[in-house]
Amino acid sequence: MKKTYIYILGILIIGFAIAGLSLYYSLYSPNIVLKEKTAYFDIPKNADFDQLKTILKPYLKNKSTFGFASKIKRFHKIYPGRYQIKNNMNNNDLINMLRIGKQVEINVTFNNRNSLEELAGAVSHYIASDSMNLLKTMINQDFLQKNGFDKQTALLMYVPNTYKMYYNTSPEKFRNKMLKEYHKFWNNRRQAQARSLNLTPIEIGILGSIVQKESTKKDELSRIAGVYLNRLQKHMLLQADPTVVYAYQQKYGKDIVIKRVLDKHKEVVSPYNTYKNAGLPPGPICMPDQQSIDAVLQAEKHDYLYFVADFNKPGYHIFNKNLSAHNRDAGKYHTQLNRQGIYH
Repeated sequence: MKKTYIYILGILIIGFAIAGLSLYYSLYSPNIVLKEKTAYFDIPKNADFDQLKTILKPYLKNKSTFGFASKIKRFHKIYPGRYQIKNNMNNNDLINMLRIGKQVEINVTFNNRNSLEELAGAVSHYIASDSMNLLKTMINQDFLQKNGFDKQTALLMYVPNTYKMYYNTSPEKFRNKMLKEYHKFWNNRRQAQARSLNLTPIEIGILGSIVQKESTKKDELSRIAGVYLNRLQKHMLLQADPTVVYAYQQKYGKDIVIKRVLDKHKEVVSPYNTYKNAGLPPGPICMPDQQSIDAVLQAEKHDYLYFVADFNKPGYHIFNKNLSAHNRDAGKYHTQLNRQGIYH
């Protein structure tokens, strides 16, 4: 009888030892195999455990031990997001990371968007929010009114840059973060510069969008800004071709390509047509980048009132102080356009 008890006890000890070793192996044995030191994966919204296993499949050495370890640790709630894993990571560390939703931040970058619709589409590629929900949140009337924007100026709240955020950032959190970044951008120095020009940050942004569309040459943006500020000060029409292009495309189709602004374009009925309407348009014609905004704030002081594209220096412009000189240079420019067969 005594031998029997010893035999049974021995079997139990061996069984417990095997179970213990199996548990230890499942939890602490390296189970992530990567070609590099680290890798990233995304868990979408409403993913279940089977989906998670499918996502992790390319990285797991042993799927069974991951499933067993998950049951032992009662891991069942899955948080969407982007996660970083390391080579030779064990199941215990992997599960601990997933069960608390310990994500890594991602870079969300945007610039040169012409509308909130375009911006929402771009941002939806970075975070787990679809473009429709993002857009709906961006144009929320109560939010805009509370923070000094409207649907026409809302695009100015989004300052082009690269921002750190999480994959599962909600539309509201994204929008609110952008509002904080907007106020951070419009610091005391920039606000003082705007006041010195008798313009608001919104008005600076609108003018910045026009300046940005006028030239790709960064070294002449402040000179162009100076021209428009001079015209505003003298209560002249801005007569900015980019606003006419914007107005025409908004009315007749965004896919219309206008290589040459003609009289028929200048006749378009729109509050954005600065050939017809005095002052600034009611909103930006694109998302101005930081350099274009600063070009307005730090505009070159001069007496120029006109400018036209310089055919001898592609991308640059010729500036003039009087209309007769401008008409002479504009005539030369239009002659060159005719020679190249650019009529519309």
